[in-house]
Amino acid sequence: MKKKTIDRTRPTLKAALTRAAELRIKHIVVASTRGRTALELARLLPHDIEAVCVTHHAGFREFGKNELSESVENRLAGHGIPVLRTTHLFAGVERAIRLKFGGLGPAETIAFTFRTLGEGTKVAVEIAAMALDAGLIPYGRDVVAIAGTGTGADTAIVIRPAHSRQFFDTRVREIVTKPREW
Repeated sequence: MKKKTIDRTRPTLKAALTRAAELRIKHIVVASTRGRTALELARLLPHDIEAVCVTHHAGFREFGKNELSESVENRLAGHGIPVLRTTHLFAGVERAIRLKFGGLGPAETIAFTFRTLGEGTKVAVEIAAMALDAGLIPYGRDVVAIAGTGTGADTAIVIRPAHSRQFFDTRVREIVTKPREW
């Protein structure tokens, strides 16, 4: 019997924003495939906090196609939220090798290790480093990263990401919220 998924997006976003305010964090990174989570964040976002939406790269589900539509991207831009669409930190060429030839490389091993804390935790760590590499969040500062398991958001962490070439300097400073079961 398949478990019913509970939408934890709104409570997760509120918890993330509350913790950001308590810690005076001014940058949030949010994972959003089709834009619903990022648009919900935009509605709740105080003016003194900047947000970045990280979405799937083109061709993630269907070759040559973007899952986040241009109209949603324009709506996010209207809220001052840039969209980062790029290859996932823990995937890329290494995933292509696994899919073609088998085996598991270091990057995907790291991803599976983070998944022991939940899919949302893995994604939150990944998108924070991706946003830093893209220059969309400041270096050397804590940010809040929000992600989820499948649809919506269920995880928020406080993280000080490192650039991908120095990934092991990344520090997950706090788990704000994550699902008990995923």
